[in-house]
Amino acid sequence: MKPIPTLLTAALIILAPAPIVAQTWQGLSDQAEITRTTRGIPHIRAENPTAAGFALGWVQMEDYGIRVVDLLLSARGETARHYGPGDNDSRVTSDLRSLRTLGIARSEFDTLPEDLQGMYNGFALAVNRWLELHPGDAPPSLHPDFEGYHVLARDVPGPDWGMGERFVRGLDEGFSAPQDSGLDELGSNTWALGPERTTSGHAILFRNPHLSWTAGYYEGHMIIEGDLEFYGDFRIGGPFSVIGGWNARLGWSTTNNNPERSDLYALTPDPEREDHVLWDGRSVPLERNRYTVRVWTGDRLETRSREIVETPLGPVIHRSDDAIYVIRTAGDGNPRLGEQFLAMMRAQSLDAWLDAMRMLSRTQSNFTYADADGNIFYVWNAMHPDRPHPFGGDSVAHRASGPEDAWQRLLAFEDLPQLLNPQGGYLRNENDPFHHTNLNAVMDPADYPPEAEAPRLRLRSQHSLELLHNDRRFSLEEVTSHRASDRMLLADRVLDALLPALDAQRGGTDWTEEFEDARITLETWDRTVAAEARGAVLFVEWWERYLESAGRSPATDEGRASSVGFPAPAELLFAEPWSPDAPMTTPHGLADMDRAVAAFRAAVPATRDRWGSADVAWGDIHRARHGRLDLPVSGCDGLLGCFRVIWYNDDEDGRRRVRGGDGWISAVEFGPEPRAYTVLAYGQSNRPDSPFHEDQLADFVAHRMTPVAWTAADIAREALITYRPGVDRR
Repeated sequence: MKPIPTLLTAALIILAPAPIVAQTWQGLSDQAEITRTTRGIPHIRAENPTAAGFALGWVQMEDYGIRVVDLLLSARGETARHYGPGDNDSRVTSDLRSLRTLGIARSEFDTLPEDLQGMYNGFALAVNRWLELHPGDAPPSLHPDFEGYHVLARDVPGPDWGMGERFVRGLDEGFSAPQDSGLDELGSNTWALGPERTTSGHAILFRNPHLSWTAGYYEGHMIIEGDLEFYGDFRIGGPFSVIGGWNARLGWSTTNNNPERSDLYALTPDPEREDHVLWDGRSVPLERNRYTVRVWTGDRLETRSREIVETPLGPVIHRSDDAIYVIRTAGDGNPRLGEQFLAMMRAQSLDAWLDAMRMLSRTQSNFTYADADGNIFYVWNAMHPDRPHPFGGDSVAHRASGPEDAWQRLLAFEDLPQLLNPQGGYLRNENDPFHHTNLNAVMDPADYPPEAEAPRLRLRSQHSLELLHNDRRFSLEEVTSHRASDRMLLADRVLDALLPALDAQRGGTDWTEEFEDARITLETWDRTVAAEARGAVLFVEWWERYLESAGRSPATDEGRASSVGFPAPAELLFAEPWSPDAPMTTPHGLADMDRAVAAFRAAVPATRDRWGSADVAWGDIHRARHGRLDLPVSGCDGLLGCFRVIWYNDDEDGRRRVRGGDGWISAVEFGPEPRAYTVLAYGQSNRPDSPFHEDQLADFVAHRMTPVAWTAADIAREALITYRPGVDRR
């Protein structure tokens, strides 16, 4: 078991100046070199971690500029100063809370290993140097004075303020049972294949994260001489934000999970002493910390102040006559994320990588791993409280009078759900819980805390398992092909029930030629969302109306385009809802044929009126629009059973435009040298004038990926330019 780091509150009010970075930009520039290859991928070679951080910060500023600056402004609590208070003072609230985290980052910075400090310092120095040369990439009022601890602050988690706010609202409005809408589809697909499942006999790792196309995935290759070599996603805004990738020996991928890391507690006020609580047989003072931010109101700067009151368990969220309510969150104030990721990047074996994971400094995420020794590994990673009481969610505050009433430790890494080299030679996750990671080794929920997610296997996960749960061997190229599967699994589960019901309508006086043509469109549809597929648009329109008839409120245009899912109870939708006893064949069928037919009758004219005909091609409506390009694209929401996940919003011309889903996709095979393919749908740079802004979109929509330049010979062959960071090339 690992104790929770204590909150550092003593230094939270006044932030003293950070130590001056010893290195100058000129010195760091001489210690690093950047080679840009095809698609603008930066390959950084540096003499030390500080120079590597400087080079990484420099290329991110070249490609993203103001986006990097805004993330750092948020980390140091200055967004309201430069951009105003936001709706309902949202930026003010965020900034004030950021100051709490920033104080922890400042206090802890000097306790980090020197190489880690150096990487953060180098990154900050690069941002400052860039802004000296390009002040237009920052708000006019900003001085380029970022420090390493500002970058660190982005990696320091805070309390679950949202849970606290929901609890307070519940006190005012009355609590209601939480509803699982099933609409949380943020996440990813990932596979690991052992040697017995690949044609080469080498392990393969595949990664396909799903986030907004503004998420800032950033592909890069970092070499620190005599130290590490790592290729992967460095995410805009720092060296260690949600990283995934590989070195010469191993790699990993993350997918979202949903651990319950927070609890609410009710402490008893000391009736004899104001601002004290009764704790562990003593009267303990509350710790008041006042934070002040500056806010631009449009014509002047104003100051806003707010207190955050700390207790032995966490910050206060609410007070009443007989209770002081606090939120306690695993990981609150932990500054060691970068330390863990740096150790993972350096690891050369499974044992070394697991030692890094045992630091438990990443608050959550599934991790899927593969290596050159042929190992594959999965862990439902979480900073998970070892609770002495049931989990209460956001509606129960446990009365606590001492340490024995509240959790003090995390579950050990070994106690988290995990699999190593399971039978069948595969691992996969698509954001559903851990239980069915491998169907040959289903994990029993009774072996884990009840709040560690209940079994669930949605259609996207089942689609993945249909591709993997077999004896087939895959080449790396076949993996890159299968990751683009356009099949819509929902159609396989319900269309065979709908079509006979429509057949029964034939011959009726109200069965028109238009209805018959639409029925034929669905019958002949190949049940994919390929760009050329005809029938998918009509099917989705029908499904939406079937959902509405089951009690779902009519969707707004934005809601229809962004997340087509199952908000209605499953028993009102399917003849047989999903069951853990039949995880790969349920749900299926239709619960109410009358409603299904009525939905079809409504969907046919609606599709015709909106799109011109009921058999319109998917790609005529669904578009990948980025930069100057406007291309037909395949893919749909994962809740429809698509493995190639794309989310859409309605565009100004009424068509649907990609807003997110498949983004940075990678597949790597761990042979004598890593062999890999990648594609980043929205390009390496968000600057519209960059040649690397839209250059990958055509490959993305055509399901093409590009070989990765890993070796020195590969990099030299693909090189477009080589230069030193810190030197203006514009």
